[in-house]
Amino acid sequence: MVMGMDTRTLIEQRLRKALDPVELDVIDESAAHAGHAGAASGGGHFRVILVAKEFEGLSQLARQRRVYEILGDEMKSAIHALSMTCVSPTEYEAED
Repeated sequence: MVMGMDTRTLIEQRLRKALDPVELDVIDESAAHAGHAGAASGGGHFRVILVAKEFEGLSQLARQRRVYEILGDEMKSAIHALSMTCVSPTEYEAED
């Protein structure tokens, strides 16, 4: 992790750089999991809502694998749990 940067900011920066998302929201839910065994090891709980052109035509599994690939190092230490909503711009527009 980059010195002086919190995990939420790091997640956001890595995803923005790799995917150039149309929409991105990174929510730190760690406080809701205080006392949880995983939280004791220092890893945080995060929710990511991500809309990216790169997701067009990809399955949910492929989208999630791409996010895990981008956040690989953090998944080993700074992130204990990651919940994702990954959609393409076409899907995002259809929801409105």
